[in-house]
Amino acid sequence: MKTCEYDGPPFTEPRSHPWTDSAASADCRYRDLRGEPSLIRTSMEDFVPWSRHAAIQEFYELLEWLNGPGSSLESNDCAFTGPHPNESPSYPKRLECSGRVMVLYRELAKNLSPLQVGSLKDALHHALASIDAEFPWGMIGTTIVPVRYVTLPLACDEQVGAELMISFWAWGDSKRELMSNLERVMRNLSRALHAV
Repeated sequence: MKTCEYDGPPFTEPRSHPWTDSAASADCRYRDLRGEPSLIRTSMEDFVPWSRHAAIQEFYELLEWLNGPGSSLESNDCAFTGPHPNESPSYPKRLECSGRVMVLYRELAKNLSPLQVGSLKDALHHALASIDAEFPWGMIGTTIVPVRYVTLPLACDEQVGAELMISFWAWGDSKRELMSNLERVMRNLSRALHAV
């Protein structure tokens, strides 16, 4: 699977975990998916319109595992931009879609260590390198994002750590091909996260 360290717009101010509001919309807010797993299939506002597609069902299953009792990780936020004209000249397909999921260690103090979060990023890239190497129509990128863990009983300046933003993209000439490729990306990401 193709991977990159995504160099998108920089995150200069730490996000919060848990977060209370969103610059994008007042309707967006943090959901405790560990405490309320039933919200996974109903409250991810960017994903709900596309829920009939197997790719999104695959994403929901990933979130259920990630926030479930068998994982040492959890998610903090996610986003999805559905099919739209391709803006990536490196991929000669008509359509693209993209999204992200923010991942952190469930044991919050581990997220204060740049070494721990860096190791998670490296392990994910290593796992993805051995999965579906011939697949050209999807990519997964990582970015380490600063986060303030507001529930840790520490001084404000000692609460700043990081989380891993996992971005994903898929390309296709039709919506059917695009969503099929996205399903493959989600399946690959799920396999890799299970392995780390």
